[in-house]
Amino acid sequence: MKLFYSPAYVGSGYAFDTTRKAMWIADDVERRPIRGVELAPPEPLSWDDLVRVHDVRYVQAVQTGTRRDLAESQGFPWDPGLWPMVLATNGGAVAAARQALESGVAGSLSSGMHHARRERGVGFCTFNGLAIAAREALSAGAGAVLILDLDAHCGGGTASLIVGDPRIWQIDVPVCDFDAYREGPRAWLRLVVEASEYLGEIERALQDARRAGPRFDLCLYNAGMDPFEECSIGGLDGITREILAARERLVFDWCREAGTAVAFFPAGGYVSPGLDRATLVGLHRLTVAAAAGHAEPATTQPPR
Repeated sequence: MKLFYSPAYVGSGYAFDTTRKAMWIADDVERRPIRGVELAPPEPLSWDDLVRVHDVRYVQAVQTGTRRDLAESQGFPWDPGLWPMVLATNGGAVAAARQALESGVAGSLSSGMHHARRERGVGFCTFNGLAIAAREALSAGAGAVLILDLDAHCGGGTASLIVGDPRIWQIDVPVCDFDAYREGPRAWLRLVVEASEYLGEIERALQDARRAGPRFDLCLYNAGMDPFEECSIGGLDGITREILAARERLVFDWCREAGTAVAFFPAGGYVSPGLDRATLVGLHRLTVAAAAGHAEPATTQPPR
């Protein structure tokens, strides 16, 4: 299974979990390999790829730093390293989508995507790699794409960019109402406020998608770990490591049973007083390990 990463993913001068976490996970995977996982560098996104989804003036601002209010609209200071960073991370999202369509599963250590709008960034998200990757997958021949967003926060930016396209559906099960939205008849937004309801709500949403939706060729999985009870930005009391591990099994089992390729991305999750870096990386390893396990049947020869 290919897991896309490049040192350019952490090229911004601003040091924050969103701009550094990819390196922490990649370093950990190199030190403690997960069977079947291969780190691979992606091709950076092109200008043309970006402006199919984002406004030209906004893209120019992120590239040059002018206008500064647009260049910093995601919430952190602009510097020249931002542009190559977001080209790399969003290129990784596209690479993972394309690879998943070929091999069944892939990932990219990209984060900071689902709040970004067409004309500005929001909530530490500069460009919306989920929407970009969905459109690239459709161009590559996918008939329908499901975006599964299990970050702690709502993916209102993604919803605003896919509304009106009947080929892209979105399931969003947050535990915090930041960036809530109402756009689109092909979206399920289900806010969970009790940890005991979390896994059941995700399972029901996936079942509804199978009943009401088309056959999805690709699932883009925004695998946030910020619902974790000790995460100070979004965490919900009672959502434990065990619940998140069960969530990952649920998602990849559903994709296998549905015959849907899956590309995953480690979304939210932040070092907090009760959540140190090693524990946070361990949470994100749950996704990588579950994805690697999902890939194994395709590479195992049947008995003769």
